[in-house]
Amino acid sequence: MRRTALILLLSLASGAAIAADKAGKGAVATFATPDGKTVGTAHFTPATDGVAIHIMVNGLPPGMHGIHLHTVGSCKAPDFASAGSHWNPMKKMHGLESPQGAHMGDIPNLVVNADGTGMLSALVKGAHLNSSETGLFDSDGTAVVIHAGPDDNKTDPSGNSGGRIACGVVTAS
Repeated sequence: MRRTALILLLSLASGAAIAADKAGKGAVATFATPDGKTVGTAHFTPATDGVAIHIMVNGLPPGMHGIHLHTVGSCKAPDFASAGSHWNPMKKMHGLESPQGAHMGDIPNLVVNADGTGMLSALVKGAHLNSSETGLFDSDGTAVVIHAGPDDNKTDPSGNSGGRIACGVVTAS
C-alpha cells in the first residue's frame, strides 16, 4: 500500500512538473555585442501555434539584419560561434521562402532604423517553452543571434546573412 501511494505521488509530481514545463510563463534573451554592450531584448511567450517572440533593439547599425534562433544557449565573444548553427529540430532547409519548409529558428529580418532602434514581433511555429524536441530549453539551451546583413530567406544553410553582431541566451522568466 505504501509503495503504491509513493508511486502515485511520484507520478503526480512528475505530471505536474511536465505540465508546468509546458505551461511556460515566458522567456527572455538580452542581446549583447562582442564588446559586451547591451543592445536589446527578446521576449518569448507561449502562443496557440508556437512561441511568440517580441524583439526590441537599440544601438545596432541601420538596415536589415538576419535574426535566428541557434542550437546552443551560449554567446561567447568575439564571434558568437558558440551559439552553433540555426535551430532546426525538424531537419528542414533554411529560409522562410524554402518550398521544403524552413528551420524552426528562421525569423523574419529585423529592420533597424537610422537611429539604431528596431522592433520585430514574430511567431516561431511549433516551438515550445519546455525541454521537448521542439522546446527552447533542451539540454544545451538556445540563443538568439542577430547577423550583420539581411537573410535572403532561401539560401541553405544560413541565408547569407553575414557575421554575428549580437547574441542573447534564452532563459526562463
